Amino acid sequence: MDGKKGIKNIFYGVIAQAITIILGIIIPRLVLVNLGSEANGLLTSVNNILTYMSLLEAGVGTATQQALYEPVAEQKHHDINRIMAATHYFYKRTGYVYTAIVILVSVVYTLFVNSDIPKMSVFLVVLLTGLSGVLSYFFQGKYRILLTAEGKGYILTNIGTIRTIGASLTKAVLLICGFNVVAVQTSYFIYNFIQMLVIVVYMRRHYKWIDLSVEPAFEALAQKNAVLVHQISGLIFNNTDVLLLTFFASLKVVSVYSLYALIFGYVKTVAVILSESFIYALGQSYHDRKRFMPMFDAYEVYNMALTFTLFCIAKIFILPFLTLYTQGVTDIQYIDKLLPWLFAAFYLLHNARNSSAHVINFAQHFEKTKWRSVLESVINLTVSILAVHRWGIYGVLIGTIAALLYRANDMILYASKLLQRSPLVTYRRWFVNIVIFVFLDAVFSKINLSAAGYLQMVVKAAGVSICVSAVFAVVNMIFEKDAVWYGIRVIKRTLRRR
Repeated sequence: MDGKKGIKNIFYGVIAQAITIILGIIIPRLVLVNLGSEANGLLTSVNNILTYMSLLEAGVGTATQQALYEPVAEQKHHDINRIMAATHYFYKRTGYVYTAIVILVSVVYTLFVNSDIPKMSVFLVVLLTGLSGVLSYFFQGKYRILLTAEGKGYILTNIGTIRTIGASLTKAVLLICGFNVVAVQTSYFIYNFIQMLVIVVYMRRHYKWIDLSVEPAFEALAQKNAVLVHQISGLIFNNTDVLLLTFFASLKVVSVYSLYALIFGYVKTVAVILSESFIYALGQSYHDRKRFMPMFDAYEVYNMALTFTLFCIAKIFILPFLTLYTQGVTDIQYIDKLLPWLFAAFYLLHNARNSSAHVINFAQHFEKTKWRSVLESVINLTVSILAVHRWGIYGVLIGTIAALLYRANDMILYASKLLQRSPLVTYRRWFVNIVIFVFLDAVFSKINLSAAGYLQMVVKAAGVSICVSAVFAVVNMIFEKDAVWYGIRVIKRTLRRR
């Protein structure tokens, strides 16, 4: 396996995420202090609702990526062009629909959401946020898919990092200078427009062989509608909680949810960057079982250990951090001892099942498993809607966790059949990491981790992170020696080739 691209994906991804976390923590704090919890809740709510617009490309995007793995591995440019031409056709056909929906959502959201923020400001925030997505959809969506399938996600990461730095610094200046939420979102739109131009120029310079005028390979995207069902389920998990809280609670409650989701979400992104930087290699080797199986075992072990390690650290430090972070914000209570457990369960179930989900994707069993995704969505929506009235923010999380418990187990069993091995292999890995997680959380709950300032908290977090990482690494090494050493050998070979 050539892991150079994977190493680059990890290296640039970690740098990008470190910058994003620092800036991403600063900006919401400035919003809270300068504009209040309601404005922060508005921005979170709008971003989550407009994420549903990605449903227009969801089926095509994922189907395209899976279809591209084989021709990319064999460098068949003509086949790649045919798949890209089909993708371009679907993007163009639905792009105007995307724009119309964004305008409609802007109007409906403004009319039905209760807020003290002026209606025109709410409308413009929704519209500007949505138009940023429209730009990405029309001009760069298909190119992102190709770069990801080639293992060149680091290119997108680097462009995105520059965009994030510029946009965040501009937002900070605007907030400090007293500008309103509309000005903040206008700057966000401008930087997204610049990012779109950069990606288009890059592709035209470095991929001159791309020809979208060839005969489209619509058959390669035959399962796009089945893929869409799976993507709807994924969007429900990531966005239904905020949507329900927006309409059944208040924007201030959304703000509370958003801060916990912010921290755990950043951890999730780091986990995804580290664990999915080599997905292109797994996808390209899936049909070679002898090559794929040891690679997959290593991926599953590393992904699960990494996921539990990162979320264990997040669970331990979330309350000490938020206590410091929300000082001076008194319009709603942000500290809650139950929420870290619910968020940790949510993200652990979602991320640690990724290895099983990838097997299903590689096999392109979208049509065969779509009813399972529908059932997952039904469980999530039913429990969440019933529970939000009684338990509010706890209720929506309980609904999501209930659905994840079903789907995570379903994925493990289904993937195990495709791999022709016992699901106990994966369950054993889950059990080991859960035991470590609970043990470490119990140990560090006895220690006072509060801090007087951010520097002191960083020092404490560094020490705890080293201890937690070491425990997870050693225990997984004991129970999964072969898989761990396989990963180490791949890394060594990759570094020797550099």
